[in-house]
Amino acid sequence: MDRRASADKTPAAESLTRRRALAIGGATGIAAVAGCTALDVATGEPAEFAAGTATVSDEALADTGYELNEVTSETVSREFEVAGSTREVRVTNRVAEYDRAVEIFGERYQAAVFAALATPRVEVLGQAFNPIDDLDDEERAELILNRYDDVDDLERSSEYTTSMLDGDVDVAVYTASGEIAGTGLDVDIELHVGAPVEAGDDFVLPLAAYPEGFGDGESVRRMINGIEHSVE
Repeated sequence: MDRRASADKTPAAESLTRRRALAIGGATGIAAVAGCTALDVATGEPAEFAAGTATVSDEALADTGYELNEVTSETVSREFEVAGSTREVRVTNRVAEYDRAVEIFGERYQAAVFAALATPRVEVLGQAFNPIDDLDDEERAELILNRYDDVDDLERSSEYTTSMLDGDVDVAVYTASGEIAGTGLDVDIELHVGAPVEAGDDFVLPLAAYPEGFGDGESVRRMINGIEHSVE
């Protein structure tokens, strides 16, 4: 994989966590718990929820051309009123991002990306909240589009079910148009957007985006099948 060439071609590309997934997932989780009153009112201590890490096994990555780009985490904090006092909830999400270079007109771009987002279950008074459950499929699709600019015509084209984390996951496939970030190069895009799957005290969401003409669907499915979850 030619990372240097792609870095030259996509200077505007930022990490998935910084731009979209972590902030959205964390903010949604806070909103879900904001109406509850089971925090420690006596001490005023923040309620903290941290995700483990979802990654793709080396075996599943073999022959896909994808490599690990980075594993990042971010803590999102929100304050709200409870029992007449201000209380804080902190949610820490983690994302493992993988990518590979694609060649277009003799140039290589790091435009194929796969990510596994882990977000913690927020549990208050015995009730569990899925921090990304309120996002519909189109909003989830937006989480993986950090490598593309001016995305338009997002349309659901198909769906499939495959194995993930000792169970099944429903995956929606979308098509869209856009340009590879920072290049002005227009491409058709295919996206795979999985539903959140429970993994211990977390929810794991698989996501992928790549130029449609490269037909990476089988590689994406293989990586979804190979997702592993660790609490460390």
